[in-house]
Amino acid sequence: METQVLLSIDTPTATRVAELFQALSDPSRVRILATLRGGEVNVGSLANAVGISESAVSHHLRNLRLMRLVRSRKEGRQVFYTLDDDHITELIQSGLDHVIYG
Repeated sequence: METQVLLSIDTPTATRVAELFQALSDPSRVRILATLRGGEVNVGSLANAVGISESAVSHHLRNLRLMRLVRSRKEGRQVFYTLDDDHITELIQSGLDHVIYG
């Protein structure tokens, strides 16, 4: 019989993880993050890909940036967004795999 080890986390860590999943609770934000798996994209292209206004995309990106899920790079008047790190890519891909493949 295999013994299961209880892995407890402290309250601040649990709160941050809950906030992360809350950030992923909106379909538009999930679609934005999924689109960014392909690399840097500007707001206009994200709006076209996701099918919402540039204003709405900007609002979502602001929140995603605060959660450290995306980062931005400015080039002239254009701002390009990308996923903050490979953990975010893996998180989104794992969620997609779970939903699509069970």
